[in-house]
Amino acid sequence: MADEQADTTTYKVVINHEEQYSIWPAHRENPPGWRDAGKQGPKLECLEFIKQAWTDMRPLSVRKRMEEQALKH
Repeated sequence: MADEQADTTTYKVVINHEEQYSIWPAHRENPPGWRDAGKQGPKLECLEFIKQAWTDMRPLSVRKRMEEQALKH
């Protein structure tokens, strides 16, 4: 069962230039293009943080383009 191999890794929440979120092992260097989002802890806590913070799944560039188009109309 999953309990036998409990995930004891400490994770951190990372965010990229498009404001997309992910989790990454805290002891590892961030992947290229990603920066810390300010949350670190167990996997479920990090995922809950993302759920609360990432309310619009569209990449930032798409959101900006849609806003620009809306202003033209």
